[in-house]
Amino acid sequence: MPDPSSAAEVRDLLASARHVAVLGAHSTRERPAFYVPDYMHAQGYEIYPVNPVGVGQTWWGRPVVATLAELKTPIDVVDVFRRPDQLPAHLDDLLDMDPLPKAVWLQLGIRHDEIAAQLRDLGIRVIQDRCMLADHRLLGMGAFC
Repeated sequence: MPDPSSAAEVRDLLASARHVAVLGAHSTRERPAFYVPDYMHAQGYEIYPVNPVGVGQTWWGRPVVATLAELKTPIDVVDVFRRPDQLPAHLDDLLDMDPLPKAVWLQLGIRHDEIAAQLRDLGIRVIQDRCMLADHRLLGMGAFC
């Protein structure tokens, strides 16, 4: 079931966010974990790639880091490209961020109600099972719409 967040909530989040950490970012152009952040970067968002496999590389003008906690810039949204069964293993990393992100966005096909509830209890906004690129375009926010 897609996230029930209203268009106004999603629009507000996308309009206010500037720094997006991408958990599970990928360097293969055909994968959503590449082309979604690539699109967002082209729209003016600062993208911070997080993937231990890519450490030592630079993607979207930023060095790839292994964990979210390594990021030194306050992050508005953590955009997640990890399978739902892998999310519990990332919870501590999310909670080690300083400051905590304003929102966590679980991409299309990714939903974990238990993790979402824990994040919401900490005041973190959660969007589940939605594509950031599709919502950005659908709401008419992109230069290419």
